[in-house]
Amino acid sequence: MRSVHSKRARRIAACTALVLSAGMLLAAPASADEPGNRPVAEQPDRTVTELPKIDLSKVERSDSARAAATTSTSPVRFDVDGDGAGDLIYRAWDGLPYTTLSSGAEGGMFYGSDANDDLALDMIPIGDQDGNGQPEVLTLSPYGTLRLYADATATDGSYRWQGGGWTLYNKVFSPGDVDGDGRADLIGRQHNGDLYLYLANGSTTSAPFGPRAKVGSGWNIYDQIVGVGDNDGDGKGDVIGRTPDGKLYFYGSTGSASAPFKARQQVGSGWGIYNQIIAIDDVNGDGAAELFARDMAGTLWAYTGLGDGRLGPRTQLSEAADFLHVDQFGGAGSIAGFGKNSLMARDGAGTLFWYGAMNNGNLTARDQVGDVGGWAGANISLASSLDAGGFPTMLEVYDGRLYNWYGHDYGAGWGVYNVLVGPGDLTGDGKGDLLARTSGGDLYLYRGNGLADGFASRIKVGSGWGIYNRILGAGDFSGDGRTDIVTRDSAGDLYLYRGTGSAPAPFGARVKIGSGWNTYGKVVAPGDLNSDGKADLLGVNSAGELYRYLGTGTGTGTGAFGPRVRIGTGFQIYNGMY
Repeated sequence: MRSVHSKRARRIAACTALVLSAGMLLAAPASADEPGNRPVAEQPDRTVTELPKIDLSKVERSDSARAAATTSTSPVRFDVDGDGAGDLIYRAWDGLPYTTLSSGAEGGMFYGSDANDDLALDMIPIGDQDGNGQPEVLTLSPYGTLRLYADATATDGSYRWQGGGWTLYNKVFSPGDVDGDGRADLIGRQHNGDLYLYLANGSTTSAPFGPRAKVGSGWNIYDQIVGVGDNDGDGKGDVIGRTPDGKLYFYGSTGSASAPFKARQQVGSGWGIYNQIIAIDDVNGDGAAELFARDMAGTLWAYTGLGDGRLGPRTQLSEAADFLHVDQFGGAGSIAGFGKNSLMARDGAGTLFWYGAMNNGNLTARDQVGDVGGWAGANISLASSLDAGGFPTMLEVYDGRLYNWYGHDYGAGWGVYNVLVGPGDLTGDGKGDLLARTSGGDLYLYRGNGLADGFASRIKVGSGWGIYNRILGAGDFSGDGRTDIVTRDSAGDLYLYRGTGSAPAPFGARVKIGSGWNTYGKVVAPGDLNSDGKADLLGVNSAGELYRYLGTGTGTGTGAFGPRVRIGTGFQIYNGMY
């Protein structure tokens, strides 16, 4: 394995760390003046230094699979080395895309030729669309821009097309070829569970997909949904959905563009052990699509397709922890997380430290990110990313003015707020927003423009919020792909406010999801700790014990989180965690 550290990686990390702090109706570029001699903090380096390999030699053809599969097969959607087997593309925790080849050969960092630095929030392999023998791949930005890269190799793709407006969906995926023309098609699932099909037309430069057609409803029952390719032997694309309780369901293809899937059949249970389920197509040459899955330890597993929708026993493809660095696999079924998967903590001396998510529910060792004692008494918070880079934003209110962690001044008047929360996108455009609460309990929304240079005019979105001693959030707690927030009152009761995606009324009615949370002196929203697309919570008790609560994506009652797990001690040294 080799180092993949690059100037481009360092540049993107630096740019995305320079995330905007809010401005009171500001539209002009920010001033670079520092507020006196205020300290600075730096984004820790999460460079990927080694790429893992996988061994498919154990994924053998089974007699039952060969007997069930027909000679008609669905084309492989991401075979970049021409060996006939699907390869992996994924976004790593440095925000950059990489490949791993199923042949066991080394992959690399994947560059797009348009030199666009937006985060590839999700990646959708769509196979050879134009018939020249090389596959295409789509990338989806946090702001809903879908880009097509043609003639993909292990390290590059040629930018050809883009289209906007895809924040309409919480999941965009390819089932494979639905209508039998040899080209992989595209499906989007709306937040309400409606499913829409886009048929491919063979173009890679101008409108590569036709108009959408509604082909289903009620698909929001699945926390992961995977376009698996062909696993029932008819050469057309199938779909697998997983429910939050770990049941796996197979939808065979019909060949009809208006009603592309047959009634579901259950093909598994216990799949809740995986944080991402990944489409890979046929890797063993028997005509039936395999399925990959990553567990909490970072191990990659393969399930052989049996040609009738079912899956054979699993085979281990990697060592434990090999794939912990992956935030989002291309073709995975999870709703891609964005904006924050870390936290900051300040000790009694005023020194600031950073902890990153390990994608297994645990945290990295801490990194000091500021001068010793530099942040004593500072009024700070850590918001989900306010630009397209995916790294969180540290904010400070100082003498009533708001600054980011590089000291840039974004305006006065912020001293009227006693809480600032940056939970992510609250308005449905993919761009990070900010909530601010006054001492009188009024709640205001500042809509981010996604360019790291300002906010729209504030909107009052609530009153009476003074009853809460904690307002926090970083991502989706309810499983619909929208940003939510969680609050705690003085009795220790925990409430969920589901996001609506509407700026004038960004939250639905509150739902009680817990009690007894006053046992924790500190409650923190770190984002997604285990890379399953669901927001999690952390609590620190008086003894300094750190407990995690992994989100289930249900957002209902006491089932909103899994059982608590102690993941650290000694956290009583911190007087603030963000």
